[in-house]
Amino acid sequence: MLKKAVSISLSFLFSASFIFFSCSGYEKVLKSDDYNLKYAKAFEYYGEEEYLRSGNVFDQIAPVFRGTKKADSVYFFQAMSYFKQANYEIAGHYFQLFTQTYGNSPFVEDAAFYEAYCYYLSSPRPELDQTNTYQALDALRLFLIRYPKSKRAEESEKYITELREKIIKKSYMGAKTYYDLEDYKASLTALNSSLVDYPETQYREEILYMIVKSSYMLAFNSIESKQPERFQDTIDEYYSFIAEYPVSKFSKDAVLMYENASNYLKTRNIDVIKE
Repeated sequence: MLKKAVSISLSFLFSASFIFFSCSGYEKVLKSDDYNLKYAKAFEYYGEEEYLRSGNVFDQIAPVFRGTKKADSVYFFQAMSYFKQANYEIAGHYFQLFTQTYGNSPFVEDAAFYEAYCYYLSSPRPELDQTNTYQALDALRLFLIRYPKSKRAEESEKYITELREKIIKKSYMGAKTYYDLEDYKASLTALNSSLVDYPETQYREEILYMIVKSSYMLAFNSIESKQPERFQDTIDEYYSFIAEYPVSKFSKDAVLMYENASNYLKTRNIDVIKE
């Protein structure tokens, strides 16, 4: 038992000593005035996956090596160090600066991709603000324009599709919010705008149905003088819906609203216009 305790104590002391001397060496590098040493150690830390250390040392030496032959490698791996730490906001900013400054560098294609990829990784879920999503889309499309034959072209196309689907869902969710709140006038505007902006939306069938119902409910709740025109709008929207989806899970409800709207107009001797 005593031997085991001694063994554990020695192991702990060895580990503590290793960490102390390791940290001590890193602190010496940070305090050193030898920038060639710092340059070498920054890449050593990066190669050892010590990205926090490599990033800190690259931060120190970047201004010193600006304008030299080593500048592009320093600035690129400075950005990569932040990327590896999952600090995508700072990494994306550094990659952007790199592409603007070192257009002839062998790292520039990678930097352009990683800039876009950082924005992609920062893109939030659909219900949140999509500024980073639009930024990612712009950067990915620009990357494909500049490097259409890149080995990352297919990957970039996949990200673009994914991000666009997220924005489409955001548009659908925003429009549906008005519908769920029974603000049918606003939902009509938002739902139609969503279809205009994203006609290929996977929610198209549901959106067209919600337009029919929003139109019907708006007419139903309107003052009498506005009801004839608005019930005719419902009929128009119904025909647009069945033209695209003659068989739909929403057909039963849509037909009922159409019949009610038609009967309203007929009881008032108003001709139903069929489009």
